[in-house]
Amino acid sequence: MSKSATLLIIAGLFLSGGVYSFWKQKHSKSVIAVLAIGAVLCLASGVMRL
Repeated sequence: MSKSATLLIIAGLFLSGGVYSFWKQKHSKSVIAVLAIGAVLCLASGVMRL
């Protein structure tokens, strides 16, 4: 497993935690959407690098 793939997966999981936290705090939907898109892109690119 490459180092860049690991970092991208960790960043995606971190952003996913942010999405969950902001959802529970009732933040605006646009902020949650931007975080969710970033999380999905990080996770997808990390998995593709494996």
